[in-house]
Amino acid sequence: MDSEKKEKPDPQRVAVLRSLPLEIKEQISGEEAEAFMYNRELPDSLLKKLKDYIEEEKP
Repeated sequence: MDSEKKEKPDPQRVAVLRSLPLEIKEQISGEEAEAFMYNRELPDSLLKKLKDYIEEEKP
């Protein structure tokens, strides 16, 4: 077993993934989904898949 504390996915991010259209969800790999749910740096491949669904932060 891992001696590290188990971190939990962000429920809001899980809800976002679940709300995506099926054709987008089918394209997202497990690694990409994990990065998104655990608020880690998102891979460029995931950003490309989600480009129509995310907003850029404005300075």
